[in-house]
Amino acid sequence: MSAFVLKCGKLFDGVSDRLTGPAEILVEGDRITEIGPSVRRPSDAQTVDLSERTVSPGFIDTHVHLTMDAADLAQQTLKSSAAKALKGLNIAREYMRYGFTTLRDMGSADPEFPTVDLRDAINSGLVQGPRLLVAAHIISASAGHGDLRGFYASRWNIPVSAIADDAGAIKALVRREHTYGSDWIKTTNTGGYFSPGDDSARVTWFDDELNVLVATARQLGMPVAVHTGAAEGCKQAIRAGVRSLEHAYLIDQEALRMAKQAGMFVVPTMQMTQEDLKALHSHTLPCQAVWKFSRDNGRIVESQRLIAQSDVKIAYGTDCGMFPFSHGILEFEAMVAAGLTPVRALKAATCIAAELLNQEDIGVLAVGKHADIVAMPGDPLADIGVTAKVDFVMKGGSIYRGRGRV
Repeated sequence: MSAFVLKCGKLFDGVSDRLTGPAEILVEGDRITEIGPSVRRPSDAQTVDLSERTVSPGFIDTHVHLTMDAADLAQQTLKSSAAKALKGLNIAREYMRYGFTTLRDMGSADPEFPTVDLRDAINSGLVQGPRLLVAAHIISASAGHGDLRGFYASRWNIPVSAIADDAGAIKALVRREHTYGSDWIKTTNTGGYFSPGDDSARVTWFDDELNVLVATARQLGMPVAVHTGAAEGCKQAIRAGVRSLEHAYLIDQEALRMAKQAGMFVVPTMQMTQEDLKALHSHTLPCQAVWKFSRDNGRIVESQRLIAQSDVKIAYGTDCGMFPFSHGILEFEAMVAAGLTPVRALKAATCIAAELLNQEDIGVLAVGKHADIVAMPGDPLADIGVTAKVDFVMKGGSIYRGRGRV
């Protein structure tokens, strides 16, 4: 069993409102076994000098798409499941170098289950990568955000969408996800921006349809995440009892009050909006997104300010895959620019994200927890931009990116 003593300059434990330190962390095997001003030194322990760094729990991104590429979505969806899984593995391992030790993948456009296979390969030790929780597919009504058939001619029946239009079909899709290993159910109850033929301002499930989906998932013990845009879509999802609102592009004050009362999580994917604004201004936004995003971008920015000013539970999520994973770390800065305090942004990627995912062993630095630990130069409470400079990454007691080992 490997052991490490991490000498930390400053410490963010994932739950406190301030940094502490200097401190030391003893890691034995895959767990933190001691934290204090000075810890014991097992005979086989290696010391890692992070005395010029702020040490934090590993970051958690609760909304990624490892097997989707928005830059070429129509063509990319036609690739084999194996090709998607292999590329997803490479992306996940590279993303971990930025400090993301846990990811929730929010759906693939594939008839098979490539993200489930990828998760299982990592869990078994066959390959190395971040912890994964997955919703294998995006369950959608016809003409909803998850219906990608509009990319192709009507003569082609290409099975890249999980479509249902009545209660029986909805139940069958949820049960299929459970049968073949999904951790989460992902659905869409409004249109989106990158999909053809739908509109983020319109609700695409009827109330009874979304209620059936959530009830079926609940009976199987599965939480539900819903892609949503229009304020009425947010309210519908809250009434149905989903666990997280993804994007919530056009959420209003009433929906935020409802979310707070329900104890619901919001994953606002704020950097995605900045990416889309840049693409709009540079005339590189996909044609099917231009008219919708041109109409809505001001309201999206205002809704993000409302989210930041509220006291709902905000979890870190990026929608990477819809834009480059190398930009995912910029979500911290986007959240602070929208009005979150730096410490709330850090908690969004640590303890709050872990709570959303029902993962009690990650997201905090405490004795007995998984040794998912990152370090960065500077003080993230004074300058959130230092989160983009992570240069030490440990996941489960193994160092994946290291400095200062002595």
